[in-house]
Amino acid sequence: MPSPPPPPVAETAPTSTQVTDYDRTHTVTYLRLLDAAADGASWEEVARIVLQIDPMLEPDRARRTFDTHLARARWLSDQGYRGLLRSAN
Repeated sequence: MPSPPPPPVAETAPTSTQVTDYDRTHTVTYLRLLDAAADGASWEEVARIVLQIDPMLEPDRARRTFDTHLARARWLSDQGYRGLLRSAN
C-alpha cells in the first residue's frame, strides 16, 4: 500500500514557543529536513523533494519555506520536543 502524500506546507513555519497543530501534522516533514541537513543535501533538492516546491520556478518561496521549516525543525529537536511528548501522553 503506498504511503499517503505529505501534507502541504505553509509558506512559513510557525514561530510560536508552543508546539502547534501544524507542528504535529508536519513532524515527518521536520524529521526529513533534519535528516537532509545532516546529510548535507542542498536546500534546492530538499525544497523540491520534501517541501514539494520547485526552486527554479519559485526561488524566493522555496528558500523562505525551507529556511523557516528547518529552523522550526531545529527548535523542535532542541526544545519543542517536550511539548510533543506531553501531547502524546
